[in-house]
This record gives sequence, C-alpha cells and structure tokens, in this order.
Amino acid sequence: KRYRHVGSTSCGIILKPMYCCCTLIIRDEPVLHVNSANKVKQGLLPSLEDLLFYTIAEGQEKIPVHKFITALKSTGLRTSDPRLKECMDMLRLTLQTTSDGVMLDKDLFKKCVQSNIVLLTQAFRRKFVIPDFMSFTSHIDELYESAKKQSGGKVADYIPQLAKFSPDLWGVSLCTVDGQRHSVGDTKVPFCLQSCVKPLKYAIAVNDLGTEYVHRYVGKEPSGLRFNKLFLNEDDRPHNPMVNAGAIVITSLIKVKSSYLVMQFMNKMAGNEYVGFSNATHYFFFHQCFPEGTDMVAILDFYFQLCSIEVTCESASVMAATLANGGFCPITGERVLSPEAVRNTLSLMHSCGMYDFSGQFAFHVGLPAKSGVAGGILLVVPNVMGLMCWSPPLDKMGNSVKGIHFCHDLVSLCNFHNYDNLRHFAKKLDPRREGGDQRVKSVINLLFAAYTGDVSALRRFALSGMDMEQRDYDSRTALHVAAAEGHVDVVKFLLEACKVNPFPKDRWNNTPMDEALHFGHHDVFKILQEYQVQYTPSEDSNNGKENRTVHKNLDGLL
Repeated sequence: KRYRHVGSTSCGIILKPMYCCCTLIIRDEPVLHVNSANKVKQGLLPSLEDLLFYTIAEGQEKIPVHKFITALKSTGLRTSDPRLKECMDMLRLTLQTTSDGVMLDKDLFKKCVQSNIVLLTQAFRRKFVIPDFMSFTSHIDELYESAKKQSGGKVADYIPQLAKFSPDLWGVSLCTVDGQRHSVGDTKVPFCLQSCVKPLKYAIAVNDLGTEYVHRYVGKEPSGLRFNKLFLNEDDRPHNPMVNAGAIVITSLIKVKSSYLVMQFMNKMAGNEYVGFSNATHYFFFHQCFPEGTDMVAILDFYFQLCSIEVTCESASVMAATLANGGFCPITGERVLSPEAVRNTLSLMHSCGMYDFSGQFAFHVGLPAKSGVAGGILLVVPNVMGLMCWSPPLDKMGNSVKGIHFCHDLVSLCNFHNYDNLRHFAKKLDPRREGGDQRVKSVINLLFAAYTGDVSALRRFALSGMDMEQRDYDSRTALHVAAAEGHVDVVKFLLEACKVNPFPKDRWNNTPMDEALHFGHHDVFKILQEYQVQYTPSEDSNNGKENRTVHKNLDGLL
C-alpha cells in the first residue's frame, strides 16, 4: 500500500513510494524495504544520483566532464544515444553556463543525470547484457583484424554500382539489446541492402498480415536451388521468402506500395539512424535484369526499389538488434515488430538466409543470418545483440568472404551457437557473464583496500553492489585483513555501514577478533566485541543474496 506501480523497464518493475520522490526498481523482491525508503525520504540514505556520483568520483569532490564521458563510453553507451538526450543537453548547457565548466560537483552532476538516472545506474553497475563491454569489444577488434587478412572473392559486377566498391572495404558494427554499441572499420560507408532486405520485408508482411495469410502464398522450406532460380515447390508456391521468387511474392503482399513508407518502417528498426535510397542502383538493377522492351509490372519495380535501400553497418546493426530484442528497437524503446513476426523471421533466416551455404552456416555458426550480394551479412544473436558485417568481395556462393570468416571466428570464441549451452559442452567465452578474472580482481581489490585502510575505495565498492563478505583462497575476508592491520575506520565501516558478519572463520578457524588480539590492536578488538552482541545473522535464503547485499550496503553508507 505504500507503493504505486508506474511502469516497467528491462531491469524490472518500477515502483514509487506514495510519499517519496525516489524510484525503486525491483526484480523478484524490493531492493529497498519500507524502512530504507523512509530513510531516503529523510535524507539518511543516498539517492541513485548520489550513488552514481560516488561510484565515478572515487573519493574526489568533483568529477571532470571528460572522465564521466569516458566512463560512459566504456559501458557501451554513446553520447548520441537518444535515451540520454536530456542528460547530454543538460551537460552541454552546464558547460556553457558555469565558470568551472570542465568539473562537476555533486549538485551539478545530479542535475545533469537525474533525467536518465535509471539507464545510467544500470550501465555503471554492469547490469547490461554484456557487463564487461570493453573486454568483449577488444575480442571483436581481434576477430576483425583476423578476418581483414582474408583475400579472395570477387566483387559483384552484374550491377555497375556494386562493381564500383573497393574490395578493401571492411566494417563490423554491433548493437546489443541494451543499446551498447561498437564499430570497427568502414562502418559509415553507405551500401545497398540487396538480399539483406528480404527478412525485413517478410517481417513487415507478417507484422501486418499474420503468419497464416502470408504462408498461403510462400513456403517455409529451403529450396536446395540457387537463390535466383524461379522454381516453385510441389504446392506451386515459392519455397521460402529468402529466395528471389519468394521475395517477389512477399513484396506483392506488403500493404504499403511505396518504398518511402517501407523506408520509414526500416528507419524505426534502425533507431532513426541512416537509411537511404540508391536511385542509380535501382536504375541499373531494373533495366539490366530483363530484356529490353519487357513489360515490367509495378511489383517488380517495387521489389528492385527495396533492394536498393541503403544503410551503413551502424544503422543495420540496430536493425539486427531490433530482431534480437523481440521487435523492440534497443535505442528508442519503440516496438516495431510483433513477437510472431520476429520469431518467424529468425527461423527462416536460420534455415534459408545464406543462399546455398545456409546448411553449412547453420551447422558451423548456428545463428540466424542473411547475406546480400553487396557484401553485407546481417547476423542476429537472439536476446544478446545484432551485427552487420560488410565486405564487397564474395565467394562462389554469393556470401562475403571476410564476413563468413568473422562469423565463424565469433562463434568459435563465444558460446553464441544455438547448441553451445548443452551440458558437458566445450567451454567458451560467455560475454554475458562476469568472467572469473573479474571475480578474482574483485576480491583482490577489496582486500587490498582493507589492507591499506582506504575507506573511500571500500565505499565505492559497496555502492557498486559488491559483496563485502567475499573471501580469498584462505577464506579470509576484508574484516580479517582490516582487524589484523588495526584500521579502526575500516572495521567500523564494514560493521556499521556494510553490516558484514563480525565472526567469519578463515581456513585456520581464526575470526577477526582473533586477528586483532594476536596483533595487539585492542581498540579494534573492543569494537568487534561490542558489535557481536548486537549482531543478528540474516535469515534470507541464498537466492536473495544479491538483494540482501545491496540493501545492507545502502542501509548504512552515509
């Protein structure tokens, strides 16, 4: 009764206390209970803006603007992200109107971030689908450089506009379902979608007309024939929407018979990033595919227009991410496609999307993809991210040589293949989880801060949701180390602010009190002795450990 439901985000349900302006985000249970909410209202606990400031400031009273921007980019978010428009606009205004424009104190910082605080808090607390984005993108850059060395292939020359592209062009862009972005190479050069538009047209048709109606006119099976063969199946229908015959039928089903309106739809999928139109490519495509004097129907003209829609790697990666995100554009939050349209599209991309190489690609890569003769490969990792790889030289199957190599290497490195999650399967990198190295660093940093008496660092760790009771290989905690070193401030902070267990035992059955007594730190011994009397062990289940840790940290930090 003390809360009202005001909406939902990707991280959970949003509640607002009836008599408080702060916002609480919950997963399975409230992170802050009613007492904490009252303390926030009374000013005893920090707001989300305060927590974010302390996390970035690292004990300083002011934050340099460039430090905030650099930290933001390291999470994968861009300053041009439309979800951060209010924050960036306020930041620019602050830089123009303050005398010390390059530094932000706590009040100025809160003013800048308050409009987008939920997204920023998610980013800096590593709650996005790829937590360690910098490490992941370093792997992507290595895969890019490896694929760049691939030679061979031939640029498609039966359309003169495509033949003009340099064979050395090579770019990869990715966008996660949380809007994390990364690009490397020639990712801002416009190129035609060509056959990469086929799954997008099919998605529009199913979104508008429904699966049953669309598949009255086109099948779902791989054809086993070249993509440009105009053969029908035994039911006198094109085999699937990913071959030319099926794509022409799908074009005739789309209600909006205007390339401009279809481009508007694709603009929404791309988060309003670059989607253009190549009139020259359309002209050559239209007039060179058929004998002179042939009576062309309007549907074929429209078909060629759609093949001539231009994108960049960056905008196309957002389109792929919209498919990966169940039809929601990750950088605008707008629903563009129905779940039914997305599911069907990904299924057909997986089975039929790579021309005559579809079976091989499904076997080795195991992900939905669609290639085009312009050299693009639209790749979808469901619930994780979308990618666009682009390099004009094609192999004998009509697929980008460098793009195929990149996709193979990506799945060899990361467990993105559809069947990599089988039990007892070979272990691969899972960028969706915090790595073991990160957990080791977490323990080392925590214990070193306790050893040096660095309360500011400990406060920063607690604000980020770190488990302040985690142990090293000898089962020693930060409280063990602080007690052994006689750091009174650290011991008080861990006990009173973080509410850690005061009597954990290490591998030798020593408690922090034993450490303080052994090294002659009687003031620390007395503090621990007094605190043990009032300490009440938590009765929460193990499943609630993360929420319990966050609550304990927030409940005493200030």
